[in-house]
Amino acid sequence: MVSANREMAVYCFDTLVSHYNNEETPPPAFEEANHPLFVTWKKIVNGGEPRLRGCIGTLEARRLISGFKDYALTSALRDRRFPPIQAKELPSLQCTVSVLTDYEDAEDYLDWEVGKHGIIIEFTEPETNTKRSATYLPEVPAHEGWTKIEAIDSLVRKAGHNGVITEAVRRRINLKRYQSTLFSMHYSEYLSYVKATRGVGPGINGINKPSFA
Repeated sequence: MVSANREMAVYCFDTLVSHYNNEETPPPAFEEANHPLFVTWKKIVNGGEPRLRGCIGTLEARRLISGFKDYALTSALRDRRFPPIQAKELPSLQCTVSVLTDYEDAEDYLDWEVGKHGIIIEFTEPETNTKRSATYLPEVPAHEGWTKIEAIDSLVRKAGHNGVITEAVRRRINLKRYQSTLFSMHYSEYLSYVKATRGVGPGINGINKPSFA
């Protein structure tokens, strides 16, 4: 089984840096495979709690190399919840790559474990017959400190349901659960990796080139 690793996070940073510099992305240092995947960018300011700046991926299996390259840029530049990440924000960024595995059909909307499973919900609005769906990665409910029902209700809202969330609404949910491996890397760790493996840190248009001792 393929697990999320450092080289995948490096490739996402390489992709974003190369975009700002209008250059070709260096080749990745991880093996090709087919898996669903996500790329999450967070911004850390003055040592505070990381703040989400973009998170987009796919629940369908695709080639990891092209997938991480596409979603590194899509999550950084085209997450409609946030303005595009600018080059000057790079020193504050943290990248988390997720590789999704072990998809299973749940027996009901409570048939999953907080912190272990990511969840995909699908349901149909009873009044409008509108189909809704949404997902949370495994780390989201755990980070928020939610119970299962709190996570489900939040996900129902994320899917676009604006009415009252009743037990009847919850019981209409078809739930799939999955697991994931993830790897997080801060920009400073990326610079150290590039320096150690390539001998020189990247120069980025829009910010000063870093110096190394």
